Amino acid sequence: KAKKAKQSRRQTGRHGFVWAEALANQDSDAELKERFAPVFKALSDNEEKINEELISVQGSPVEINGYYKPEKALVDTAMRPSSTLNEIISAV
Repeated sequence: KAKKAKQSRRQTGRHGFVWAEALANQDSDAELKERFAPVFKALSDNEEKINEELISVQGSPVEINGYYKPEKALVDTAMRPSSTLNEIISAV
């Protein structure tokens, strides 16, 4: 059961990879192709590491200093736990 849940989480996060792949492999917009080819390569090259970073934080409580008015920096850190993925998408 744990293996299935782990695979499910991995599949859920894969949609960003699929979009990057589609944009990198299409031929109707050269600018998009040029912009997303390195993004898709970086995502593909680092997929296992990104998955490990995302899965490692699953199920852990996170302190965000408030329910109605949480601290933005803490929320950002909690919602973007993969430094590898953050680096790749920040370059887009």
